Amino acid sequence: MKKIHFSTELIVILIVAALWIFLSLTTKNFFTVSNIRNLFSQEAITGVLTVGQVYVIITVGMGLSVGTVMALSNVVLSILIVNTGMSIPLAIILSVALATGFGVANGAIVYELNMPPFIVTLGTMTIALGAALLLAKGATIFGLPLSISHFGSGLLLGMPNLFWIMIAVVILGEIFLRFSKFGKYVYAVGSNVEAARLSGVNVRKTIYGVYTLSGFLAGIAGVMLTGRLWMGIPTAGSSANLDSIASAAIGGASLFGAIGSSVGGFLG
Repeated sequence: MKKIHFSTELIVILIVAALWIFLSLTTKNFFTVSNIRNLFSQEAITGVLTVGQVYVIITVGMGLSVGTVMALSNVVLSILIVNTGMSIPLAIILSVALATGFGVANGAIVYELNMPPFIVTLGTMTIALGAALLLAKGATIFGLPLSISHFGSGLLLGMPNLFWIMIAVVILGEIFLRFSKFGKYVYAVGSNVEAARLSGVNVRKTIYGVYTLSGFLAGIAGVMLTGRLWMGIPTAGSSANLDSIASAAIGGASLFGAIGSSVGGFLG
């Protein structure tokens, strides 16, 4: 299994390197500081969503709602700050908590009702999108403080702030997957859920855990999206659902479960 992980990640690295070289040679403005920063800033949001998606996919799950939950978090955060005058830290906490609640709901329905994750998250995807559109009244929310824009476009050590958030999430995600008891349980459930149960693995907590983590990271991505766009857009996460799944799969996560890594998702 480790050989498969290494092989997949190495192949993706080589493909990415080849693409960068090709685009650098054929496109005048590709390999410039401003474009690279923009690229990393844009893909950082998908990267954070992908880490949560990897955890879910390893357990033979699916997270079709992460993009719209991210957009809902973005809308709620914008409304709380613009319309109610709430402090930014409290608004962030509440918007991330809402997204985390969607993750808990996904885990509860998947485990307690034994429903297919595809159907469950397809349903919550629609609910989150509808809620975002209703709260925003189908319009873009303007008027956020400049400090949010400065955060979204700011640099640290020459790279975008959003990039460093993604790197932190990827590293922590990999550490928990590889070295924590929870990470071992995630792989065990994805390999054979009944065997994991008979071995003493708390399957309920594991399923709840991966979907809750996915929801939490969708909330974090919503905060990042708000900083990047400097506004609330209810449809901003429409393509992020499939983008995160594709990134996880390209990075080596198996849709049949038990295989995947945060680093692979980042590379994907």
